[in-house]
Amino acid sequence: MFIYNDPKLKSRRKELRHGETNEEKLLWASLRRKKLGFKFTRQYSVGPFILDFYCVEKRIAIELDGFQHLENKDYDKKRDDYLSFNDIKVFRFWNREVSANMDKVLKRITKELETFPRPNVGGGQVGV
Repeated sequence: MFIYNDPKLKSRRKELRHGETNEEKLLWASLRRKKLGFKFTRQYSVGPFILDFYCVEKRIAIELDGFQHLENKDYDKKRDDYLSFNDIKVFRFWNREVSANMDKVLKRITKELETFPRPNVGGGQVGV
């Protein structure tokens, strides 16, 4: 069993929100307030991992990667496998993609929101 938005990670989630990158700010401006038709939350934790952006309804995580992810491939694979095992689909974008071509990033996210079926699993506070 894992916990959504584990209270133990609250201070870390808050720290990440206050230290967000310019690319995270840009993408958040396009995701917040259901601008794409679905509610997203930023810095949402699932089990031991904190996701950049998460849509509970569609169980879709969006991760923005900077240069540090070139050195953390094993960690990212472990994290993606964990999320996939728990029926969460992860989409990764490089920071430079957001900066250089936001329209393309938003089109891909919108397409996935429209085509990715709503899972038959829960998306509440506690899951299996």
